[in-house]
Amino acid sequence: MKNEKKILDIIILAAGKGTRMYSEKAKVLHEIAGKALLQYVIDCSKNLKAETINIVYGHGGQQVKETINDESLNWCEQREQLGTGHAVMQATQFINDQANVLILYGDVPLLTADTLEKLLDEKKNSSIALLTAELKNPAGYGRIVRNKIGNIEKITEEKDATDEIKEIKEINSGVMVVDGDKLKLWLDKINNKNSQGEYYLTDLIELAVNEGESVSSHIVIDNNEIEGINNKIQLAELERVYQNRQAKKLMEKGVTLLDPNRFDLRGQVEIGKDVSIDINVILEGKCSIGNNVTIGANSIIKDSIIGDGVAILENCVIEKSKIKSGCNIGPFARLRPETQLDENAKVGNFVEIKKSHIAKGSKVNHLSYIGDTEMGENVNVGAGTITCNYDGAYKHLTKIGDNAFIGSNTALVAPIEIGSGATIGAGSTLGKDADAGKLTFSRAKQVTISSWIRPIKNK
Repeated sequence: MKNEKKILDIIILAAGKGTRMYSEKAKVLHEIAGKALLQYVIDCSKNLKAETINIVYGHGGQQVKETINDESLNWCEQREQLGTGHAVMQATQFINDQANVLILYGDVPLLTADTLEKLLDEKKNSSIALLTAELKNPAGYGRIVRNKIGNIEKITEEKDATDEIKEIKEINSGVMVVDGDKLKLWLDKINNKNSQGEYYLTDLIELAVNEGESVSSHIVIDNNEIEGINNKIQLAELERVYQNRQAKKLMEKGVTLLDPNRFDLRGQVEIGKDVSIDINVILEGKCSIGNNVTIGANSIIKDSIIGDGVAILENCVIEKSKIKSGCNIGPFARLRPETQLDENAKVGNFVEIKKSHIAKGSKVNHLSYIGDTEMGENVNVGAGTITCNYDGAYKHLTKIGDNAFIGSNTALVAPIEIGSGATIGAGSTLGKDADAGKLTFSRAKQVTISSWIRPIKNK
């Protein structure tokens, strides 16, 4: 079959200014699920095993290049925005004459590799293939004009369309595949004699038809795939479309989402069986969640590993941490990077832990800060305990042995070591090591002054 084994070159148009975003950030760098719009298109392109991926950039170009920072890409500057046809011209130097050239858009993030594979398959017996869609309200889009037997004749832009053409429901997505040699030939022939004074890429279709070339097409099934983003309203709408896709995939694998419309996945996650996730939970980066885990409302988990049987209560923030099986966390707990909780450890409400290892069965139940600490097994930490790990220049380590008991409102000034089985009296401030198995405390003498009179205001 014609073109069946052709190599693939991809051009991604990403030069738009994005005026309606009202932002100093380049439009294609705005994010869905924490990832730049352009990065979605690049990732999709890489799934297609393209020979080259060419990015046509313009507004905020240096910002775009620095943010994407991918040496495998060819960067092509469009110094003047003179239309889509002009944009493609900037990349033709990197295009193989014998290649299929796929033209994509940096602000259309939800297009899938599966859809593009189908478009490439339609292209096999023609010189050019279009990705089209059928919309109930096609206003604003270029219309696909077909002849009486259904063959594509041309694309007419909305601003140049007659009332009759505006009634057509099939629209042009802008995505197309063209023979490399024909693309270069036809780009040399297009002009800017239209209402916008721009070089329309869509003019290639009429040129192809006039030269007797057939134009094939694939109608996209999910119209959200071809939705572009021009303002913050559309950005928010596609964010929800994307999140609903992720939620559906997780529920198909058995995850319980109490409200799929109030769940965000901003990265990747591996989830076991019998996991229940309450509303407004955000999973970021790369996360792994074991079996029989419950995650309470309004919690955020980022780049963390959660073991089997862990209960995360409401309003917790967990970042770059490792939680082993049977742990109980929260509500209102914060685990900062490099925190590890071993089996059946407990971290209660309003507790912050940073760069610490909490061993099996230990408990930090409430209102405490534990930083740069190695804590043994079955330790009990009372409310209001603080490890004073920072001296203004350096961080210092606190070591707490197995079965130690730390009384409430205690400050442990690091570097310090609390021996195994030690008991620290409530209200103590310790700057020296505490012996194993002993009671250690530090308190000011309690004094009552019987002659003291509370001051009163003069009348």
